[in-house]
Amino acid sequence: MVVRRIEEVASRRLAAKFSDDNDTGARPPRGGTDPEPTDEPMDPLLTRTPLTTLDEVQLLDTTLRDGEQMPGVSLTPAEKVDIARELDAAGMHLIEAGSACTSEGEREAIRRVADEGLDATVTSFARGVKADIDHALDCGVDGINLVVPASDKHVETKVGSTRDAVVDRTVELVEYAKDHGLWVEVLGEDGSRADLDYLERLLGAGLDAGADRICYCDTVGAADPERTAEVVSRLADRGPTSLHTHDDLGFGVANVHAGLKAGADTVHGTVMGVGERAGNVALEEVAIALDRSYDIDTVELERLYRLCRAVSDATGVALPPNKAVCGANAFAHESGIHTDGTLKDGTMYEPYPPETVGRERRLVLGKHAGRAGVKAALAEHDVAVDDDELSEVVSRVKELGDRGKRVTDADLLAITEDVQDRERDRHVELVDLSATSGGNLPTASVRLRVGDDERVASGTGSGPVDAGLEAVRAALAGDSSGEGVSFELDSYHVDAITGGTDAVVTVEVDLSRGDRSVSVSATDADITRASVVAMVDGLDRLLSVAAGDGSAPDTASLADD
Repeated sequence: MVVRRIEEVASRRLAAKFSDDNDTGARPPRGGTDPEPTDEPMDPLLTRTPLTTLDEVQLLDTTLRDGEQMPGVSLTPAEKVDIARELDAAGMHLIEAGSACTSEGEREAIRRVADEGLDATVTSFARGVKADIDHALDCGVDGINLVVPASDKHVETKVGSTRDAVVDRTVELVEYAKDHGLWVEVLGEDGSRADLDYLERLLGAGLDAGADRICYCDTVGAADPERTAEVVSRLADRGPTSLHTHDDLGFGVANVHAGLKAGADTVHGTVMGVGERAGNVALEEVAIALDRSYDIDTVELERLYRLCRAVSDATGVALPPNKAVCGANAFAHESGIHTDGTLKDGTMYEPYPPETVGRERRLVLGKHAGRAGVKAALAEHDVAVDDDELSEVVSRVKELGDRGKRVTDADLLAITEDVQDRERDRHVELVDLSATSGGNLPTASVRLRVGDDERVASGTGSGPVDAGLEAVRAALAGDSSGEGVSFELDSYHVDAITGGTDAVVTVEVDLSRGDRSVSVSATDADITRASVVAMVDGLDRLLSVAAGDGSAPDTASLADD
């Protein structure tokens, strides 16, 4: 397959400080340095063998099925369609859209995904019963993932059957599905704990009956890489083999690599690793690891972060800050030594450029900040300081960080203004806010001072905070439509800093406008007020940069041309 390409992700001005070829030298040596010629046997640790002979590994995404089985996650049909579109745009090969046997609502969601005309193969999960296949056919999917019990625990205790009966039933169901034109993959549930001879017999019978492929399932994440390699090597000799791994022992990605090396060619997983218990293997981690370490293509890497954000927004599962690829800290640098090194060479403290996965590098300020990082952060806001001023700003930033506080852009700029004894006229200020969340339609009204004018506007949303944001947009647009306002709310985070029902919360937001971004925080007992104050303060900072000369900008400049 020719991997689809998209336009290169735009970088902020900070990224322009690094050379275009900052990928050079980012990868570690593969197999060590070349040794001098010798008659002595080569140390196997210095000899690198390919992970697989394949140039491309296919990915099957089961976020919409296995991922949705994560406690507390429930996706609407519209959300499933949106995620499926993102998966398809990223070049996902197969999408398991759900489990058609679940409910009529689930079947409606699967139908809508199947009707999207995606390039990906769309499938439904099916148990070892004919009715599940009929439900899948009714949904118009391309194929099924037929799951049959493999371990004695599942064969005897879960379904109360026998090995022979399961084999016979599997053959019958595969033939039925193939007769109806479906693509079929047979998965041996709990295969990692199954008797290997029986597992091979069961899945081999599925292939003989016409199944397109079989799948090794480490259903409870109990296997290690050695066990995975042993099982997959046997199965791959029978036919095309997939891998379905979970991360209960932290072996999710390791088991994928062991399985691929043993002969598998397709990997099941979910975006962000969402799923039951400790979750499934994270497909974004599989994709970047295969590309960077083994030159193996999977999907469009540049779409990975956008895909993770889409799944996070739909499921309500936050992106862990220390998560590979999509975590907030994956390309963030605070340590003075690290920041200085990164400013000099983008590969100094990163294994690959953030643009590879659709990210941007961030310099974070705190008690570990150094002069280079603070100076670079100020330069992002077009603020110049001399050496003495820089020293004082760095000292105050560290002092703020020592108190356990995240130093936002607004904090940095306020500190600098104080050090330079410079007053700044506010361009946008919140005068009044009211919000109601009762009834079916949360509403908020704001009064803003914009330059010398006062503007009043209202907005509605899914909650009072969302309504407040829409009201701010409308006020800045100068009318009730809110159209044309170009700022974006990139991230929104809430922390309770006191306990009890009267807890005080801190809201942190990241706003952007064009290639400018700003981080701001606000604290209040009212989460809606804290949110709106933070957003307005952020917009004020963005407008201050736009003004440049200290005069109030024309707020019409906020609108798109």
